[in-house]
Amino acid sequence: MSIRILKRLLTVTLFLAIIQISYAQQKASRIQFVLDSLCKAGNFPGLNLAIISTDNSSIALSSGFNDKEKNILLKPGHRMLHGSVGKTYVAAVALQLVEAGKISLDEKVSDYLGHYDWYTRVPNANDITIRMLMNHTSGIMRYEFKDKFTTDLTRMPDKVWKPEELIQYVLDEPAPFEAGKGWDYSDTNYIVLGMIIEQVTGKKYYDLMTANLKKLGLKNTFASDSRKMKKLAQGYAGQENAFGKQEKVLASDGKFVVNPQFEWTGGGVYGTAEDLALWGKYLYEGKVFSVDVFKQMIDGVPAKLGKDAKYGLGVIIRPSAFGITYGHSGFFPGYLTEMVYFPDYGVCVVLQTNSSDLKNLKLRPYRCLMEIARIALQK
Repeated sequence: MSIRILKRLLTVTLFLAIIQISYAQQKASRIQFVLDSLCKAGNFPGLNLAIISTDNSSIALSSGFNDKEKNILLKPGHRMLHGSVGKTYVAAVALQLVEAGKISLDEKVSDYLGHYDWYTRVPNANDITIRMLMNHTSGIMRYEFKDKFTTDLTRMPDKVWKPEELIQYVLDEPAPFEAGKGWDYSDTNYIVLGMIIEQVTGKKYYDLMTANLKKLGLKNTFASDSRKMKKLAQGYAGQENAFGKQEKVLASDGKFVVNPQFEWTGGGVYGTAEDLALWGKYLYEGKVFSVDVFKQMIDGVPAKLGKDAKYGLGVIIRPSAFGITYGHSGFFPGYLTEMVYFPDYGVCVVLQTNSSDLKNLKLRPYRCLMEIARIALQK
């Protein structure tokens, strides 16, 4: 190849690269405009957005405020609590144990926890399997919204909760359906699952989760096991909310109004939207466990989460205008999170807001995320 031809090729390559960069910048500007519009229209204090594309390139954008009263702007580096999206990390650890042959999805939970005196008082105790815990078909009801629990949580903001103490709030209650014959979302399922994980491995769940994060190079995701969390955005839960009964979830000393440690394997994670989007992409592209295990994860059952939605093993499976999607929604006092992966495009989108005040929010984060996806998925 002559030097003249080589120079022409290099010139064309450079020109195409400039065009591509310019197009990417234009798309980011359009997304920022839409994000700002949605933040205002939805009455969100702030929104953090992250988009991870096919080549793992990322866009991380913010709109609105970290703290409205102090006039502090929200930035992509600010962290938020993930709420139930944290179940995706728990499910990953559990499915790695399935892959290793240390637990079986269709084994009875009683085989693992039946030695506890209280276990027979769990709804459907004799018939629950690990699979039922993971896809919410066990019939064990939620503990976290019971008045007795929220009252105790608010009254004892420094209490460090043990899993069995949380389960006490649902003991002796009649199950809403027979094990495996209904669907009802429940954090309690994943608290029980966490106990099994720790019993089988002899390790703390958070150590197992952190090991997964380190392997993937995720450095901005952490256990929410303390009242003080670094770089946490101020959250707005609405006045007289059940958890702490204060609108702002961070007090003047930076402490959370209650101890978020209680959530544990029901969620139990905080971090940046960008880190979460990377996690979603790795998880739903089969980089956390084998293809065979991944197929079991996305084998969902009908769920009360919207038209034709299903719930797999720690994953919400939804149809959309862009094909089937995998992901999860999350609530924790002061924060709402949506993570959606679009397998037909190889793109993961995460949207977080520092508000859980649903009465005063005019839009829902999932709807906002799908509006942004219309631009993000354009080729």
